[in-house]
Amino acid sequence: MSRTTRSGDRSGRRASARSVALATIAVGALALTACSSSSGDTAGSTQAGATSASGPVTLTLATFNQFGYEDLIPEFEKAYPNIKVTHKKAATSNEARDNFFTRLSAGSGMADVEAVEVDWLPEMLQYSDKFNDLKSPDVEGRWLDWKAKAATDANGALIGYGTDSGPEAICYRSDLFKAAGLPSDRESVAKLFGTTWDSYFAAGKQFAAKSKVPFFDSIGATYQGMVNQLEAAYENPTDDSITATENPEVKKVYDAVVKAGITDGLSAKLQQWGDDWTASFQKDGFATMLCPGWMVGVIEGNAKGVKGWDVANTFPGGGGNWGGSYLTVPKQSAHPKEAQQLAAWLTAPEQQIKAFKKVGAFPSQVQALSSPDLLSFKVASFNDAPTGQIFADRAKAVTIAPYKGTHYFAINDAMQQALTRVEQGSSPQESWDKWVNDVKALG
Repeated sequence: MSRTTRSGDRSGRRASARSVALATIAVGALALTACSSSSGDTAGSTQAGATSASGPVTLTLATFNQFGYEDLIPEFEKAYPNIKVTHKKAATSNEARDNFFTRLSAGSGMADVEAVEVDWLPEMLQYSDKFNDLKSPDVEGRWLDWKAKAATDANGALIGYGTDSGPEAICYRSDLFKAAGLPSDRESVAKLFGTTWDSYFAAGKQFAAKSKVPFFDSIGATYQGMVNQLEAAYENPTDDSITATENPEVKKVYDAVVKAGITDGLSAKLQQWGDDWTASFQKDGFATMLCPGWMVGVIEGNAKGVKGWDVANTFPGGGGNWGGSYLTVPKQSAHPKEAQQLAAWLTAPEQQIKAFKKVGAFPSQVQALSSPDLLSFKVASFNDAPTGQIFADRAKAVTIAPYKGTHYFAINDAMQQALTRVEQGSSPQESWDKWVNDVKALG
């Protein structure tokens, strides 16, 4: 969900200094207690209607943002009449991460099923012995290879069941494009945007010359799409060492997005997920935004009554993936068998297609990607955009699965803070230098 939010906010949300400190303390404490974890039950039947031999149980499910589970939980409870589910939902991925690591470190308080966002999955895998191995013949081959591989630990244990992925397109306001005298139908707009970041920013200049509405929402959100196309932006895949400040590709992306957003004036300077950003959907706040599948549901919720949103079947730089999450079963759970049943059911292709229709969480399941039910899906409020087909096409365009190690979340969060400082008036060089110092302080 990622929705990187699934993040997502998915991965785009900003942590407060306090939240980062809490997570750091939690992870540090875990390093001292990781070896003390006791083993627990693992595999459980995923067959519908299975129940616990010990009687009725209540499971807690912890997610964040919008996973699309509100309508699915009653369905699960009907299929599994001996299980009740209490759904706890954090507002952001950052908040969920803080809760996750604090309770993991404490050794109590975790939900029976915990959602994990892809950008902090590597941190969690350091403590995979505290989670149940979810391997089962019932789910073998369910996910795209890269999706399952990312949640497999060094010992071959499958620690998480994949929920969504985040193939990206460009969402845009067709009415604002038409008012500016530019092409407005999705095929023509896709050609206008082109397939490179240079062509997308050039289209922004054309729009800016004819409209007072900013072209995109923020440089932070745009940076996220660009950095996700780098194979190893921040860390060395060989040993997980930090290489971010020495990577010329990262500086190139930083300079490019700052030039487009600030120097060329294309950014609305709205921080994603903030109150001003949310309110801007009702005020013609900006004309385009990078758009993983889960973002369509976010836009629908924020832009109720606003006509003109559409989706262009293109993405600068080729393909990109932003967000995607997993469901895990901590060994703290008193009901690991039933928890695995819930995680398996929610991540089955049928349920993931329903979640996509509800909130745009694009499936990561092989069977779902070829389903006519998915490919024929359209969103009425987006000018009947065939989002099922569009995001299936965008998923096929993804050729890079960027390496995200144990430091990724903290480094990227520091970068988002750096970009926010620039949009608030700081010198781009001074903000970059502070980011370099912040990254070096990580070790």
